[in-house]
Amino acid sequence: MNREVRPLARGEVAAAVAVLLGGSHNPSAERPDDPDAYWRAAQETTARGGAVLVALEGDEVVGLCQVMVLRHLQHAGGLCAELESVFVREDRRGHGVGGALLEAAEALARERGCYRVQLTSNLVRADAHRFYEAHGYAATHRGFKKGL
Repeated sequence: MNREVRPLARGEVAAAVAVLLGGSHNPSAERPDDPDAYWRAAQETTARGGAVLVALEGDEVVGLCQVMVLRHLQHAGGLCAELESVFVREDRRGHGVGGALLEAAEALARERGCYRVQLTSNLVRADAHRFYEAHGYAATHRGFKKGL
């Protein structure tokens, strides 16, 4: 099947949110009835140098990944890319969609001059951890989060 990875288009927001919901551990936090909220987030991500990438097979959204670019105080103020919301539709997992998303995210980070790509993954996502490690990511840090 023909696959393309590119920035999210406005008309694909609902399909992208459906993919996100399919993999979310907290779907009640989402508002699929408010696609404008997701589009605003994608536009802001783009305005700050990142992108919300979608993987398409034919005209179907089968995966997504948010790439946020931020400037660190460390590394002499170098740029870093943070990957969030990496989701692949359940029926397309294990078919190279996630790898294509990572490859595109890393290419974007390089284009923007980032010195590093980083991500966090929920502790319960053992399959995802194996996937990231197979793609060259190392669990070098321990992350902490606090809800507000």
